[in-house]
Amino acid sequence: MPEAITIQLTVNGRPVQRVVEPRLLLCDFLREELALKGTHVGCEHGVCGTCNVLLDGRTARSCLTLAVQADGAEVRTVESLARGGKLSAVQQAFWEKHGLQCGFCTPGMLLSAVELLEKNPSPSDDEIREAISSNLCRCTGYYNIIEAVRHAATLIREEKQ
Repeated sequence: MPEAITIQLTVNGRPVQRVVEPRLLLCDFLREELALKGTHVGCEHGVCGTCNVLLDGRTARSCLTLAVQADGAEVRTVESLARGGKLSAVQQAFWEKHGLQCGFCTPGMLLSAVELLEKNPSPSDDEIREAISSNLCRCTGYYNIIEAVRHAATLIREEKQ
């Protein structure tokens, strides 16, 4: 068995240092080592997007990323979105526009929306579709998700005024 490796990273704004097995997946590290259960594990093949996290500001499939690959990185999970008991604009928009049903895809979908809106505060519907195209949802048909991301963009722009 390979030797354990010490990793240091920032998770949701907090420094973390742990000794991990080299083959430990980032999703398992987050869920089991840090008790961040919002990162869902779906297909375990990188297809569905439920395990998305933001790794240095870009969405990453945590089921395909080893924890050791995140050494030195900043990781944001869905738990980072709400602040002081208040939903983020993206979470609020998903709630208001019914952008979720069963909720299984929601963490990955939210983080894909966050990445998009941090880069592009006024995306077109086509840009929204492209941004969420790698996330599978079996419940909503995507219409309400697109509406939610569009509404989140409006809420974020209003917050900045």
